[in-house]
Amino acid sequence: MPLPTFRATLAYMDGMHINLSAPEQAFLDEQAQAEGHTSAEDYAAAVIRAELKAKAQERLEALLLEGLEGEATEWTKADADRLLRLAANGR
Repeated sequence: MPLPTFRATLAYMDGMHINLSAPEQAFLDEQAQAEGHTSAEDYAAAVIRAELKAKAQERLEALLLEGLEGEATEWTKADADRLLRLAANGR
C-alpha cells in the first residue's frame, strides 16, 4: 500500500517553507519531543544551528592548520583586521 501523499509545511519567520511527507513530519515531531524542543520548527532550527556551528569549527581548524604549516611571520594589525572580517562573515 503506498504511503499517503499528505505534506506538512514548516514555516520560518523569514518566509522559508519546507514541505515534508507525513512520515518525515512524524519523525521530526518525535525527535523534537525526544530532545525537549517546544516544536518541530524549534528542533529543525536547532539542528541547523548545530550544523552551522560544526562547519564554522571545521573552517577554523583548517585555517589554524594552514597557519601552523605556513611560514612564520610577524603579527600585524592587517592580520587582526583580516581575522575579524573572516569571523564576522562566518568564514
